[in-house]
Amino acid sequence: MKTRLRKVGKLAFEATGDSGHSVIMDGSANNGGADLGSRPMEMILMGLGGCSGIDVSLILEKSRQQVTDCTIDIEGQRADAVPAVFTDIHVHYTVTGHDLDPKKVARAVSLSMEKYCSVTRMLSHGVNITHDYSIVAQ
Repeated sequence: MKTRLRKVGKLAFEATGDSGHSVIMDGSANNGGADLGSRPMEMILMGLGGCSGIDVSLILEKSRQQVTDCTIDIEGQRADAVPAVFTDIHVHYTVTGHDLDPKKVARAVSLSMEKYCSVTRMLSHGVNITHDYSIVAQ
């Protein structure tokens, strides 16, 4: 897997992956950026959510759960010192659907966070990662 970044502003970069898709990252105005895109550390949380969200969606689909929506809220706490790495991350899933089995939702979330999500597994060596979920019946 490869990615290439190209400078597109004072602190802004366009990153393009093997898939051909691109994202813009930029620094905050406080650091001299122009706020043209997400911050790199936000991208870490987004990557965790995307990786785990795909896992949970596939597991619930295979479990024949009728999911109509899934939102993932992630909050990361960073160290006060430089480098300001993540120290704690909490992931909350809200799964909406028809006749959802709470045990199957819990299993899907746990399997993703504890076994399948590559981003979570990579970060968990230095970050305290917690998770929970809620179910919304439709």
